[in-house]
Amino acid sequence: MNIAEFTLLSKGLTVTIALLMAALFLAFIRLIKGPTLPDRIVALDLIATLIMGFIAIYAIGTNKPVYLDVSIAIALTSFIGTVAFARYLERGTKND
Repeated sequence: MNIAEFTLLSKGLTVTIALLMAALFLAFIRLIKGPTLPDRIVALDLIATLIMGFIAIYAIGTNKPVYLDVSIAIALTSFIGTVAFARYLERGTKND
């Protein structure tokens, strides 16, 4: 890897982190202001996805792919949590 590729990679990682931070900020706003519970659940799921993105970018930047296992574990946990929230909401609307 020559110096030009390294510079391009570091600039790309910097831009990606900045965009992920902006998305995380907007997701936190939706989590706080969300008018309904489903909006907040979707925002929480988006935050988990963005955290997985941060971990993936860190793994690429440090050239340590072992961190991708952590990202996969967060993805599984997030999926199970989202399914549990969806079931909770579904049961709540059936009783009405």
